[in-house]
Amino acid sequence: MKNVLINIQGTGQGVGFRPFVYRLAHELNIKGWIINSSAGVEIEAEGDESDVEKFLTRLKNDKPVNSTINDFKYITSETKNFTKFEIKESNNSTIKTALILPDLATCPDCLNEIFNPKERRYLYSFTNCTNCGPRFSIIESIPYDRANTTMNEFEMCDECRKEYENPLDRRFHAEPIACPKCGPQIKLYNANKELIAGNEVIKKAAELILNGKIIALKGLGGYQLIVDSRNNEAVKRLRERKHREKKPFAMMFPSLEMIKECCEVSEEEERLLLSVQSPIVLLRIKENNFIAEDISKGNNYYGVMLPYTPLHHILMEELNIPVVATSGNLSDEPICITNEEAFEKLHDIADYFLTHNRKIVRQVDDSVVRIIKNK
Repeated sequence: MKNVLINIQGTGQGVGFRPFVYRLAHELNIKGWIINSSAGVEIEAEGDESDVEKFLTRLKNDKPVNSTINDFKYITSETKNFTKFEIKESNNSTIKTALILPDLATCPDCLNEIFNPKERRYLYSFTNCTNCGPRFSIIESIPYDRANTTMNEFEMCDECRKEYENPLDRRFHAEPIACPKCGPQIKLYNANKELIAGNEVIKKAAELILNGKIIALKGLGGYQLIVDSRNNEAVKRLRERKHREKKPFAMMFPSLEMIKECCEVSEEEERLLLSVQSPIVLLRIKENNFIAEDISKGNNYYGVMLPYTPLHHILMEELNIPVVATSGNLSDEPICITNEEAFEKLHDIADYFLTHNRKIVRQVDDSVVRIIKNK
């Protein structure tokens, strides 16, 4: 028998690392525990010597795709005769050095659920799992546990609790887990803070956008201003209200195929557009496309991204057109993150507000990437 104490530093919290280790331990008959600490991930693993060696190797080689290991240390310790492997309650006593991932784009599994009428999260704007969803934008303290995020205001229903506690479920210890029964909710207001009645608020918001209205949408890391990017009058109105004379507007497209109708897209640019980081990618413009002239006047490039949250996916499915998706802020100010701040600062810009009741802790604006010489 062999017992090892393991310390892992990197991005191991909020990426399904504990569930991965739990399942790996059961597969290899390893006993002991894993814990999220303020300094990273700590594991005590005990078992047959050959199984422990396999465990150490596979921890590094088979880790979740979104995790990174910057430092991997272990020492041999005395055997404790553990009878099971468990996920222990997080430890907050050490110096805070753990890394937390930025928010991750909606994964294919969650996307399939969102658009499957048979699923209980059908068209739910806050669907996520251990492979996707909010991270950095909602965390208030480390280690990354639900109690340390803005999701602590939402008590899990029995069904979500069952998924959260099931080692075989991809939502095992998914800290932002939610569903329509117990999670955050979307609401639509006009600029006077008057609630727009009706259940299908995203469908209503889509209708307003198609009619040339400007929508302030509360995204993952802050508000965005949304307008039909084919409607030059609406785009001009957004420029005037935002006092943004020439700087190009970023756009969100409903699909890669539609992006290719308007832009040149290389293999590397396509990979970036579809990545979990889901950045704005600068793409060379194709002539004679249907995008409004004032989006990127005098520029040979568009800044383009794909939907990366359930809310964006649902809205873009309703619209099936490209939209301007620019930062919800006054010129030279940070992006708005609270509902109060958005109504105060954006009421002269936006006609309507598509908002929700999950708090954002800090601003996270969209990244911008350009490929030069295939790099």
